[in-house]
Amino acid sequence: IVIHAAGLSPSIKNGSVNSISEYRQVNLDATLNLAKQAAKSGVLRFIYISSIKVNGEQTHNGNKFLTTDSPAPEDAYAISKCEAEKGLMEIASNTELEVVIIRPPLIYGPNVKSNFATMIHWVRKGIPLPFGNIKNKRSLISIDNFVSFILLCSDRARSPNAANEIFLISDSEDISTTSLLQKIAKAYGVRSRLFPVPFSFITLAAKLSGKTDIANRLLSNLQVDSCKARELLGWKPVVTIDEQLSKMAEHD
Repeated sequence: IVIHAAGLSPSIKNGSVNSISEYRQVNLDATLNLAKQAAKSGVLRFIYISSIKVNGEQTHNGNKFLTTDSPAPEDAYAISKCEAEKGLMEIASNTELEVVIIRPPLIYGPNVKSNFATMIHWVRKGIPLPFGNIKNKRSLISIDNFVSFILLCSDRARSPNAANEIFLISDSEDISTTSLLQKIAKAYGVRSRLFPVPFSFITLAAKLSGKTDIANRLLSNLQVDSCKARELLGWKPVVTIDEQLSKMAEHD
């Protein structure tokens, strides 16, 4: 079994964004090269950690992303991951290699980085936050749940139906930014300092300060339907959001 989690993720280097060619070199070319070597070496299953960004950046009107949706990548990173998925499926169709593609949403756990780490920092420092009435819904996947699903797919005897399939997975507990911040505060034993500010004011402030991308991640909806993983493989989350946050607090 090969579990391929390496890749070039969105980041800023020296003030410039990675180009599509840089993403393709790592996320597409290197991935397919590895898969071809795996097939030639007699590897039975290739598990590819893709991204929910292949489906798109956000969902609307209570809809959820499905594995049957047409891919809708919007940035260079997502395009490179989508192209890698297609290339892997072509390799699977021409060899004995089984491919399993997993598209996780935001993954959180001990040592989490990026926006999630920033939110924890805000809460622990007691910084008043204008997110007291955000009613969005976002799917997350804790590291414990993520690993449990990868391990299931790594056991071909337990997951024969995973071969050449795409899976969307989550904690199965969609949550608003307001609720998430409250749960973080509870886990870390601090007071939640949230106050309500109209949604339009927050988006305007984000736009004026050049933080639109961050605001979109905090305020928009991104829900995934993970029923395929449950129905086809019998998988279910092994921890709740509260349990994973408590583990993170203990670790910190």
